Amino acid sequence: MRALLLVSLLLAGLAGCQPPPKQNYFVFFEKWSAELDGQSRALIRAAVAYAKAHPDDRIAVIGYADPTGSKEANVDISATRADRVRDALVADGIASARITTQGRGEVQPTWTEQEARRVEIRVGLENPVSTLRL
Repeated sequence: MRALLLVSLLLAGLAGCQPPPKQNYFVFFEKWSAELDGQSRALIRAAVAYAKAHPDDRIAVIGYADPTGSKEANVDISATRADRVRDALVADGIASARITTQGRGEVQPTWTEQEARRVEIRVGLENPVSTLRL
């Protein structure tokens, strides 16, 4: 009986423990562009609102490129895209110290060419960049 009570208390305690909030946003780009359009800015504003509601969460901004171009060019454009998104987040009130950016270059072929030209905004991961896998 005592063991059953202990297990019940443990399960009740675990039910109250929730993982940190996690939210992903995807900003897409035209070929060889790092310009943010109106739809991108609206999505960034949504990410800002979520991040402001979860002020202790870290934010990862990871840029990707499609398979066209050289490896170096793809890393450069993906980093530039990530920087543009980070700058927009900061301009909308997110502290730059919360944000980690990374340009990953070309993605694996599981994404379409259009989907590959993206930046992911990941809010709520403890160590957002080092745990990413493609």
